[in-house]
Amino acid sequence: MKLSRSEVLRTTHTIPVIRFEDQALTSFSGLVIFQALFAKLNLKERLRWCFSHCTVSPIFGQHLIVLLLTVHLLLGYRWLRDSRYYRDDPMVKRLLGLERLPDVSTVSRSLLDADQRSVARLAALIRRIVLEGLSILGLRRLTLDFDGSVQSTRRLAEGTAVGFNKKRKGDRSYYPLFCTVAQTGQVFAVLHRPGNVHDSRDAKAFVLRCIEEVRAALPGVRIEVRMDSAFFSDEIVTALDDAGVEFTISVPFERFVELKAMIEGRLRWRRFAPDLFFFQTSWKPKSWEARFRFLFIRQAVEIRQKEPIQLDLFVPQQRGYDFKVIVTNKHTWVRQVVAFHNGRGAQEAIFAELKSQCQADYVPVRGLIGNQIYLLCAVLAHNLTRALQMETNPPQRNTTEKRSPLWIFQELSTIRRNLIQRAGRLIHPHGRLTLSMSANPSVREELLHYLDALNVAA
Repeated sequence: MKLSRSEVLRTTHTIPVIRFEDQALTSFSGLVIFQALFAKLNLKERLRWCFSHCTVSPIFGQHLIVLLLTVHLLLGYRWLRDSRYYRDDPMVKRLLGLERLPDVSTVSRSLLDADQRSVARLAALIRRIVLEGLSILGLRRLTLDFDGSVQSTRRLAEGTAVGFNKKRKGDRSYYPLFCTVAQTGQVFAVLHRPGNVHDSRDAKAFVLRCIEEVRAALPGVRIEVRMDSAFFSDEIVTALDDAGVEFTISVPFERFVELKAMIEGRLRWRRFAPDLFFFQTSWKPKSWEARFRFLFIRQAVEIRQKEPIQLDLFVPQQRGYDFKVIVTNKHTWVRQVVAFHNGRGAQEAIFAELKSQCQADYVPVRGLIGNQIYLLCAVLAHNLTRALQMETNPPQRNTTEKRSPLWIFQELSTIRRNLIQRAGRLIHPHGRLTLSMSANPSVREELLHYLDALNVAA
């Protein structure tokens, strides 16, 4: 359709007068889909149970503070004091079931007053919500990835310590260990630890607890585990094998002279992919009791030229090899084992989203319990975003060799930008509460899709 110039262009002259007044205006109309999700999961009542043992019952219960922090992170805010920018928003208050929001001092005091039992119950609720979603899928195999991620802080917070931190050397930090589910991209469990511990500290008990809980909730499912070289030990490998869990673990082969000698003395390598070669053997370190399958992988790579390059001359490409070793109890082809193990790289994307979009790298208070609750709120916000998409869309992938997520998930920042941060007005035509928004066809289509899938009449 052809439009005239006057229908397209507008001449602006005057800057409008600004007036502030109390109105039922919201900047977060898209929270209506999370209101429907919270109702479907009965989230508010389940959070209330997490703190039901507390003898003191303030006006703002601790379950409301946790729900507020979760919404705070969904909206994209970081610091606790940023809550003052939406404290009058009617959609936020309606989602929380409050007439007014608590101030920053109330939130901080609530985090400091929480106890370890509250943390344990909140973590158990997060695991239960993840397992409920998995039970609907009816998966035959479930893949658990384990790795740690640094939480840095420049403040002196309880439980922090100076440890390995390549980005912010010398800063105090926490070093929690995460268990994530590859098929859904959700965080299943978190083990909170100070920043000066090794990856494997308390890992065996944590891993076995996660496996036991998954098996209790999902009987018959085949569990797979992937880990990096920090977890390579006789204790963990034997425990996983005895538990009947399939695993792949990277091997720090530079620590073992025998493995280096095998690589250097190997003359015949079998190709299983372009630029990828392997050989395998049944081997064990001297201190181990049982032998396991060790895969030696060699990849042809180009060696970067460090010297100055003369542009008028031909520079030949030099090629070398990168090596890695994997220990496993899987009996499938090498190509499948390597693809499966390499798929654990997707966990780094989960950590990146947790830190950049759910503020999981922020340490808000000086107390250990408060910081643990804040981290769990970040995990809950991330998991709810994934649960929203899982509840409203069918799986878009089948199980792959890399165990990629079954859905092509939108990141929280995308959902926040496209749906949550939409202006609207709460009105009452004919006495019926109505959320009025601009008539953008794309927003309308996507918002109604979520509401219809959550069985909410729009």
